[in-house]
Amino acid sequence: MMRTLIMVSGGGTNLQAIIDANIADTDLVAVLSDNPQAFGLERAASAAIPSITVDYKSFVKRNDFDTALHETIRQINPDLIVLAGFMRILASGLVTEYAGRMINIHPSLLPDYPGLNTYQRALDAGEKWHGSTVHFVIPQLDAGPAFLQYRVAIMPDDSAESLASRVQQGEYQIYPQAIGMLASGQLKLDNGVVYSNGQALAASLVVNETDPH
Repeated sequence: MMRTLIMVSGGGTNLQAIIDANIADTDLVAVLSDNPQAFGLERAASAAIPSITVDYKSFVKRNDFDTALHETIRQINPDLIVLAGFMRILASGLVTEYAGRMINIHPSLLPDYPGLNTYQRALDAGEKWHGSTVHFVIPQLDAGPAFLQYRVAIMPDDSAESLASRVQQGEYQIYPQAIGMLASGQLKLDNGVVYSNGQALAASLVVNETDPH
């Protein structure tokens, strides 16, 4: 069983999708938040998953928060860390220690549109497609090796809100799928290269909607 830690800062909708998926070979050992008011903690309690808070606002210095977070994670001793709406940039030492064992989901088709406001940026650029990407975490923001994407066609009447709604539904599908692929041993990261069933991935695996263009 892959000991899996989920980290959240807010509502935890991706957390709920992971809980509901009941992923094989995966033990959700804890949910950790930097925000004691995060609704994701309530989702954890409802699923009888231990929850832990390292309250960002209780620390005067950012380094003290980073140290406390790192030590808390070490005590949990996860095989996999899943960032599911965790809104703090992690210290590079933590990310390096869990290299190949920490994943994130980002609302764009990486490497396009790292950072924030991805939906509006894609619309403003006249893109035909948008979506979400699951990737391994490295110290550089949203730059780690990607391995699974959900793509949606951008419709002529899409707003940032309507596009976000459709992309998020895809996230609820591919994030549990990604965890399952890692837990089963189908996927792994080795020297910065993602392997699927022993074969190096030339590009992310993609789940597509029907192309209306």
